[in-house]
Amino acid sequence: MKRFWLVLLTLGLFAAFSTQAMAVDVKVSGEFYAAGMYLDRTSLQKNVNPSTAFYFQRLRVRTDFVVSPGLTLVTRFDAMERAWGAARTAPGFGGAPYRDSAGTQAENENIAIDWAYINYQSPIGIFDVGYMNDGATGTIFGNNYQPKGRIKYSKSFGPATLNLAYTKDAENSVPYGGNADADDDKYGIEGVYKWKTGKAGMNVNYYNQKQNRPFASNKITYFLVTPYAMAKIGPVDLQAEINYAIGDQKYEDGVTVAGHDKINLQGLSAYLDATANFNMFYVGGSLAYVSGNDPYTTDKNEGFGVNGGREWNPCLILFNNDVDQWAGSPAGYNGTATSNAGRMTNAYFYQLRGGVRPVESLDIVMTVSYAHADKTLAGATWEGRDYGYEVDVAGTYKITNNLSYMLGAGYLFTGKWFKGTTAVNHDVDNDYLVINKLTLTF
Repeated sequence: MKRFWLVLLTLGLFAAFSTQAMAVDVKVSGEFYAAGMYLDRTSLQKNVNPSTAFYFQRLRVRTDFVVSPGLTLVTRFDAMERAWGAARTAPGFGGAPYRDSAGTQAENENIAIDWAYINYQSPIGIFDVGYMNDGATGTIFGNNYQPKGRIKYSKSFGPATLNLAYTKDAENSVPYGGNADADDDKYGIEGVYKWKTGKAGMNVNYYNQKQNRPFASNKITYFLVTPYAMAKIGPVDLQAEINYAIGDQKYEDGVTVAGHDKINLQGLSAYLDATANFNMFYVGGSLAYVSGNDPYTTDKNEGFGVNGGREWNPCLILFNNDVDQWAGSPAGYNGTATSNAGRMTNAYFYQLRGGVRPVESLDIVMTVSYAHADKTLAGATWEGRDYGYEVDVAGTYKITNNLSYMLGAGYLFTGKWFKGTTAVNHDVDNDYLVINKLTLTF
């Protein structure tokens, strides 16, 4: 009997090892950066203006497991995203996903898994299912990457592409069970047309947000319509995008806010950018707008659902995500600050820039920017709506094909917006920043 089982086991092992195995091709890519920042004013208030200086870093690794041609498991994690020597965030702090991650701030300071999804290139189109990035459309303007559970479908028809997506923004059925009708869902459809020197598209998302029911007794439904275009005309690269949000917030069960059981929601943002390249020199400019909310129209929110996005960082101080994340946006009086969670809101923005590439590995650019608010906050006295002027100079040197070093400095001539609503004895200071950053890609 033992001989029988030995023979049977040997035959089984022979069959197993002689069978063609399913090979998995693993592709790894990523980025590591280490940076140092000096910010001369962490507050724009004249008598409360300490400086700060520190180093910070992040490792981001993407791994694609190619199971078979056209079938891939895509994963990504962030690790050691922290300031050097700083106190660690308490585990579970906040509970909400941190910035552009699926993990909390504490998890990102150690390791946080952001993506895990299947990419299947089927005969009838491309399917993506799982946790992946959401919050990006068209140009970089307005983009706020955030991993979320999604189902995506894409199908090309010659130069045209149709994209469909379902996104779960918030889920309250698990583990509570009794709140099955208190979720946030998003449904999107996008059409894109490409030609040799550019592309244009239209993305329409419908948001059905009910996560505050039944406790706050309200639900928000709105559409976000985003037409965009990118094209190269001779030496000029052009980009344009508009975001228009419209919908309403309804209160239920007799709940009212400022005497209203419904608030009309609307928001508008726009972006235009042009860069002309002339061999080693280039010049360009940007115009951007994000509508603000009028505090005196209590039945409307005119600044809803739109912002400049965390991925668009036009200045080193104003509307900069790195400054907000690591040092906090320098604040003025009465809640005014240089950004809203690292994003531009309630503002008109104008920028001119010029750059030179004296050698292939070196790029030096100078920008001059000006911004002012669209709407004021509720208050009796305002001296002005201008955020101020900012002058930035930055150079990036490519040490190798995979390693680059950036050194930049920015100076903000602080505007009267930061004096706040009363403006009485609210003096403000100018601010400047120096940053250097070493980036490795692989």
